Amino acid sequence: MTSTALEPRLLTDAPPVPVAHRRRTGRVTLARVIHSEWIKIRSLRSTMVSLFATFGVVVALGLLFAAVASGHVGGESIGLGAGGTSDPVSASLGGVQLAQLVIGVIGVLLVAGEYSTGMIRTTLAAVPKRLPVLWGKTIVFGAVTLALMLVGTLAAFFGGQQIMGTHGVSLFDPGVLRAVIGAAVYLTGVGLLGLTLAALLRGTAAAIAALFGAMLVVPGLFPLLPSSWNDTVGPYLPSHAGESFMSVTPSAGMLGPWAGLAVFAGYLVAALAAAAVMLKRRDA
Repeated sequence: MTSTALEPRLLTDAPPVPVAHRRRTGRVTLARVIHSEWIKIRSLRSTMVSLFATFGVVVALGLLFAAVASGHVGGESIGLGAGGTSDPVSASLGGVQLAQLVIGVIGVLLVAGEYSTGMIRTTLAAVPKRLPVLWGKTIVFGAVTLALMLVGTLAAFFGGQQIMGTHGVSLFDPGVLRAVIGAAVYLTGVGLLGLTLAALLRGTAAAIAALFGAMLVVPGLFPLLPSSWNDTVGPYLPSHAGESFMSVTPSAGMLGPWAGLAVFAGYLVAALAAAAVMLKRRDA
């Protein structure tokens, strides 16, 4: 045996790694982008704290409104049930009205924060096709928000009905389960709407102004317009469409529950499509 046979092989003598294998292990996939976005969102303490704060708003205000409606707080009941002035389900889900503002701002900051710090350049450099970044953020934020808000609306409902006692309703009464799940879906949709507006406008102030204008300002102005406009267009506003599918019995003149859900989803899809187009066309 020669001495050269005992010498260690040089690195260059090792068999080359197949090109197909290198490409397969380093390829950017939607699953990997989703995993990356999940790491981002769970690593941002402010985002997670804000999400749990929204959860707390839904539960705490739901219990408070249920206590007020039943007379446990304030000493005077405002009336519950079919003959009263308050719907037991709406009372226990009253925290949704404030929580939508918080969750919408969280969605805005999740995207606008990357633009303001310049981190979006690093993200898009790692994912040159760009669109998987938007899909990944949407999927991760939507899934986390829906899971957390569903627990929150269920907790607010059960706690509120317990406070109301005999005036409460069952989760399996007609329309109740749909309303409770619908409230969680509505909050998730508002959060995603904030996310897509931030991706579209790329600025925190502009996205928050657009979100609040669509969800609060415009619906507040419509009653001041001619009644024919209000009756024709009003039910199709995002907040009114959302109200129709998270209510046991929609108000007179509002869309039906499933029609309202379809309209609300239409707004979200349109905003997401616009954000996708602009993300592909504009520089980071």
